[in-house]
Amino acid sequence: MKFYSTRNAENKAGFKKAVLDCMPSDGGLYVPYDMADLRRWILYADENTSFSSLAGSLTSAMVNDEFSPIICETIATRAFKKDPVFKQLDENLFMLELYNGDTGTFKDYGVSYLTAALETILQLDGEKAILLDATTGELGACMAKAMRDKKLLKSVLVSPKGSLRGIVESDFVWNGGNIYPIEVDGTIEDCRNLVRKIFSNRELVEKFHLTVANTANIGRLLPQAFFYTYAFSRLKKKVNGDIYYAFSAGNYGNLISGLYGWRFALPVNGFIVPSTPMLTQDASGNCMVTDSIVPLKERIAADPASPSNIERLEQVFNANSLMIRSFVFPATVSEQNMDEACKELFIKYKVYADGETSAAYAAAKKRADVIEDGDGAVVLVARQDPSIDEKFIMHNLGECPNKNVLVAQAFNPVNVGKSCLVPGDVESLVSILDSLNLTKK
Repeated sequence: MKFYSTRNAENKAGFKKAVLDCMPSDGGLYVPYDMADLRRWILYADENTSFSSLAGSLTSAMVNDEFSPIICETIATRAFKKDPVFKQLDENLFMLELYNGDTGTFKDYGVSYLTAALETILQLDGEKAILLDATTGELGACMAKAMRDKKLLKSVLVSPKGSLRGIVESDFVWNGGNIYPIEVDGTIEDCRNLVRKIFSNRELVEKFHLTVANTANIGRLLPQAFFYTYAFSRLKKKVNGDIYYAFSAGNYGNLISGLYGWRFALPVNGFIVPSTPMLTQDASGNCMVTDSIVPLKERIAADPASPSNIERLEQVFNANSLMIRSFVFPATVSEQNMDEACKELFIKYKVYADGETSAAYAAAKKRADVIEDGDGAVVLVARQDPSIDEKFIMHNLGECPNKNVLVAQAFNPVNVGKSCLVPGDVESLVSILDSLNLTKK
């Protein structure tokens, strides 16, 4: 599989380059150029197929022009120790839980896959690399777990003072680990600006072999397409009609990865999401991407520090509004709708639903008009452990499940023990990158 930039179709890359040099110099984002037909792998999988086995087979099918099946299986086996949880709530409603990883969030899967893929690539090439990201805590907790067995990767996390969590002292670079935490005496936007300034300098990116662990990196985004194939493998013997997935839009990573799954030949009839300012309904109730109003040439470069996948969404449909109306179904969801959905999920199914999952369920109920087939099914995708959204659930139910041990550990505060950077101090950040001795050969 090849990839190309959303800003220039002639700017092409293989999988290795796309994950190692994840921000194209033209300011775009990498997207698949030649979608493989994975039908036979998708239809072969069943309820006995593990997530790691499925991911290994799909990875091999996608990048077999660069890596052998053994290498692809190795990446998946290293990355995925646990399967998502698939449940049937009633005859036509199912739930895919993506939060049984180490930190209670769907990001565990994408981060684990990306770091496993990078480590494998670097071993083959005899190289080293640095992941540079801004975070308020969640990504840092995921990175700490994913990086503990890596030899050729380092992660530099830039965060507001006091916000890092889920990292233990043995994870720090100066204690022999792979994480270099940097606290900034400012806001998350100050942290993002530091990362943006580094990535705007191509010499620095190449010198330190820099990449990111967020969904600007196609290697973090692609494995999310495996979620839908995994759900289908559990669903296909239970449903004869149409299949829809409902989830929070987030930064559109789950949506675009679902659409990639569809382009890989995954049987799916549509995706239901709560409306956002950029992905909403027009006067007729059809899907509208508001960023499409602004031509690509007039936009600023894609953001390596706080990515949005709306540009990738536009690319999938080639700004074809008819195609968007056929596959993406936004619904306006109010706070009251979310509260009612949370209560209904608990009363009917004994499901503790966080705010995002409640919003997705409310959206699915509002878009019942698109599910015309009585045999159709909705898969509700839950992205994070409900205990993380304790305030919302307590407000609606008066009780909340306790955090399990791993999720609780992911919220343990971190004492970095080093002085903070001031906002805009790029020179000090460069000095830290230089101290890691990973200068590209």
